Amino acid sequence: MKKYIRIPLLIVGIILAIVIIYVAYVFLSYRRIEDYQPLTVNMSLEEKDFQKVEAGEVYSAVTYNAGFGAYLPEFSFFMDGGTQSKAKDAESVYYSISGAAECMKGYEPDFLLLQEVDLDSTRSYHIDQYDLFRKSFADMQSTFAVNYDSAFLMYPILDPHGKSKAGIATFSAYEMTEGMRRSLPITESVMKLVDLDRCISVNRIPVDNGKELILVNVHMSAYGNSDEIREGQIGLLTQVMEEEYAKGNYVIVGGDYNHNLKLLGDVTGEFESWAYPFPREALPEHFAFCIDAFSEDEREQMWNTSRNADMAYVPDVTYTITLDGFILSDNVECAKYEHVNTGYAYSDHEPVYMEFWLK
Repeated sequence: MKKYIRIPLLIVGIILAIVIIYVAYVFLSYRRIEDYQPLTVNMSLEEKDFQKVEAGEVYSAVTYNAGFGAYLPEFSFFMDGGTQSKAKDAESVYYSISGAAECMKGYEPDFLLLQEVDLDSTRSYHIDQYDLFRKSFADMQSTFAVNYDSAFLMYPILDPHGKSKAGIATFSAYEMTEGMRRSLPITESVMKLVDLDRCISVNRIPVDNGKELILVNVHMSAYGNSDEIREGQIGLLTQVMEEEYAKGNYVIVGGDYNHNLKLLGDVTGEFESWAYPFPREALPEHFAFCIDAFSEDEREQMWNTSRNADMAYVPDVTYTITLDGFILSDNVECAKYEHVNTGYAYSDHEPVYMEFWLK
């Protein structure tokens, strides 16, 4: 009888020890990436002389969350209530990234702001997606800021999400002199192990009049669900915007804000952590979202830039929302603005295209 009791107790003890060791590993390996981290400006893969941007000329930009190459229309994500923890297979990752790149190339953009680009992650079969994008846009300079470099996540148990190293990539067809990674405030609770690190990248592009075009790439938290964190992240972003504008520079912010950009004014109610209205009162003087130039009816008619990944994408059934877009300083004029409709073919997000000129 003692033998039959000891064996189950031994098994339980081993399992408990494994759990304790794993939890200790996750907490001990956690670290925030340093703030004020200079970014390397990676030269184009094709030989090219890069010119300065000219005031008064029309340029174009695209922002696109690539969804780490996993979010084909049939994909649903476990952290959103879906079932999958990683891309279907390596081939689907290549298909997703190449499709996203071809879609953007069709717009012949001068600037690209990409989010959720994996460098070396279990969830995307360790495919270097930044390298794939560099090859697709071989005539552009670029910077890469690591958003997070996480420990191995042993969940879901039967198909672990694994280790993730991902970030935001910024491409320019014009001279880029430097980039800087700024760390956004994040929760100090255990949720930091889920939403991980967050950052913005601040990229400097010379203008022919002696000023600089400041291209800010942003990817805010999705799962923190904290007013304090939301306010802290917006506060740091707007501080950078104000400082650069005060220097006389042109400022463009693009990316995934994980806020509902279509809702304006004093909006109350219960919202998902990634669907709170962006508080327009938090924007500094001299700044506005491109989408705010449109009427309420026009905004409502715009294609939404993100889908909920709690299920496979089903047109007119899946919940969609606009999380992506551009903020401009008032010395930058938006000439054209479009939410690109791909039917969520390559990501759970859609590209946002803009044309602009510097005053």
